[in-house]
Amino acid sequence: MAGLVGPARRRTARRRDWHVAVVVENVAAGVDTRLRKQIDDLTTAGFRVSVVTRRSPDNSRYRGRAEIRLLEYPEPPEPRGAAGFAVEYLVSFGWAAVHLARLRARGRIDVLQLCQPPDVYFPLAWLLRLAGARVVVDQRDLMPELLASRYDGRPPAVLDAALRWLERRTQRVAHHTVTVNEHLRRRLVEAGADPSQVSVVRNGPVHARAERAVPDDALRRGHRHLVCWAGKMGPQDRVDLVLRVADHVVHAMGRTDCGFAILGDGECLDDLRRQATELGLDRWVHFTDWLPEQEVFAHLVTADLGLDTSLQEEVSPVKAMEYMGCGLPVVSFDLPETRAITEGAGALVPAGDEVALARALVALLDDPGRREMLGRAGRERVRDWLSWERQSPEYVRAVGPADGSVSPARPHGTPVGR
Repeated sequence: MAGLVGPARRRTARRRDWHVAVVVENVAAGVDTRLRKQIDDLTTAGFRVSVVTRRSPDNSRYRGRAEIRLLEYPEPPEPRGAAGFAVEYLVSFGWAAVHLARLRARGRIDVLQLCQPPDVYFPLAWLLRLAGARVVVDQRDLMPELLASRYDGRPPAVLDAALRWLERRTQRVAHHTVTVNEHLRRRLVEAGADPSQVSVVRNGPVHARAERAVPDDALRRGHRHLVCWAGKMGPQDRVDLVLRVADHVVHAMGRTDCGFAILGDGECLDDLRRQATELGLDRWVHFTDWLPEQEVFAHLVTADLGLDTSLQEEVSPVKAMEYMGCGLPVVSFDLPETRAITEGAGALVPAGDEVALARALVALLDDPGRREMLGRAGRERVRDWLSWERQSPEYVRAVGPADGSVSPARPHGTPVGR
């Protein structure tokens, strides 16, 4: 009996002592929906977690929790152009160096997780790797492609080369990389990653939480139909095309019974508000600013359609997976990763054809039977494949001890395949 109990106790102690340090720069930890799911899984698996992040009121969910150490730094200035991003990343790098040094002085760091973008933390990763830490990169976006999207596909050659150099440096320091789709997996291998050390962990919603959302007709704001767009509003997200689609639906097609809710915030929000006014859409377009997840899901289960206007071929649209998880048909441009995610759960039109997107949207609004069929197919696709409950075990395996002493836990107490 003692021979059985001893190893079990050692495994339990190892689980409680395993320390994961996470660095996230792009947004605050409390706003980063993917990282929030990961933190939940790591603490459920028994790990101690330290998070280096910009300061934000949204980080309050992690303050005062014994198993989580929150290391915040002043939010860097909003970037303006390439020089602005360089300043932002330099400031964030400096704070990360200070906080990681303090963490290491207090004790062991077993895993360093870098939430990419940006690809600037590899010098710190090499130092911690030499000190015995396992380095895991969570690859969400490709920096060269993000740059290209800001320059209409023609980025400055020097900046593009610099970002590709940084990408290769990050891959060379990583023991393991987690990414969100097969396209990014191929790019990581091209950048120098070992194919056996790259895992695809898609960024689907927590199915159990989407299932708990309750419709609220007040969110329609008096409109018969409601179309939603949800996400961060950067230039690459092309939310300007959402407004052009709305303009065509309302003014060219005369569908004044349709409202548009744009959920989220970001650097383009003020410009988008002005654009909506200039297009005469203030009666039909409502900007909600940033919303907690439960309020986003409430909008989605109330709406008739979910809209995505991104033109980034390499991106797996998180918003589309959230739409589908809430039983909402997707109307989008026909891009490789979008098709892989949404096939059978929405309507796809040629990339960049906003008029075709508006017509597909109206056609679905007028066909409730097809909307129901597509929504049901999307919900099942999320439940059976894309949900975070399905993705989480692979993530925990990537971060956990190589000896397998930590078993991947089903997150949030919800059985898979419910």
